[in-house]
Amino acid sequence: MHITLLSGGDGWHVRDLLRAAAMHGHTAEIVDFRRLHSSSEMPDAVIVRTMPPGSLEQVVFRMDLLHAWQDAGVRVLNPPRALEVCVDKYLCNVRLEAAGLRVPPTVVCQHADVALEAFERLGGDVVVKPLFGSEGRGMVRVSDPELAWRTFRAIERTQQVLYLQKFIAHPGWDLRAFVSRGRVLATMRRVAHGDWRTNVAQGAIAERWKLSPELEELALRASEAVGAVVAGVDLLPGPSGECYVLEVNAVPGWRALASVAGIDVAAELIASASVHDELRP
Repeated sequence: MHITLLSGGDGWHVRDLLRAAAMHGHTAEIVDFRRLHSSSEMPDAVIVRTMPPGSLEQVVFRMDLLHAWQDAGVRVLNPPRALEVCVDKYLCNVRLEAAGLRVPPTVVCQHADVALEAFERLGGDVVVKPLFGSEGRGMVRVSDPELAWRTFRAIERTQQVLYLQKFIAHPGWDLRAFVSRGRVLATMRRVAHGDWRTNVAQGAIAERWKLSPELEELALRASEAVGAVVAGVDLLPGPSGECYVLEVNAVPGWRALASVAGIDVAAELIASASVHDELRP
């Protein structure tokens, strides 16, 4: 089988997928999203690794092409609709909440005045996140009313959406469960290092972890809620023993996970893209 790796470059994850594809007897090539066109040769299977920045028209066209390939029988990992849901924090949050999963109290708006009112309703301690973003970049915790006003006004002036979540007091760590084809492949605990953020990219320390059956079921339900076949599900323990689903990542990284869990995640992704059953969570 020939597998197309859609990316904007040849970073570590792409190279790991190339290795795993060769190990399993498949051919694979890196294709830049920006080089795609409507008459591009139809691949056997596609793994979406990253999407480079682009205009609204460019991004919509790229997703249209993935939908067209999927409709024509090409295996696209993850399915285009799951990618669309997970890249949009608001839509992902809506899907999770509709599935009956606990998420942090959230307000999404477009005006600084509305955001300031929400700031008060959420307890005066919120995490402001970019609607599109990953690895903890662009997130800021705000607990001062004056700083909140300045932050919200600055975001409003740049015509961005204001995404506010109540800050959940946590024990300094969260969990990243890597879900693949209806099972939890591995889990790591991410322990914050001098920061309230628990992202490895922001300095958190990763360690191997075993989920309880209840949390494993929670991770699977979260992945299913957004339609992802492969997903990184972030779970955050609350102050009273409850557990929140923070986000579901449809293009999850695995460098830290593979090192602490001792598993070949890239091989699992190649297997997910090359099996002959219907791609579904």
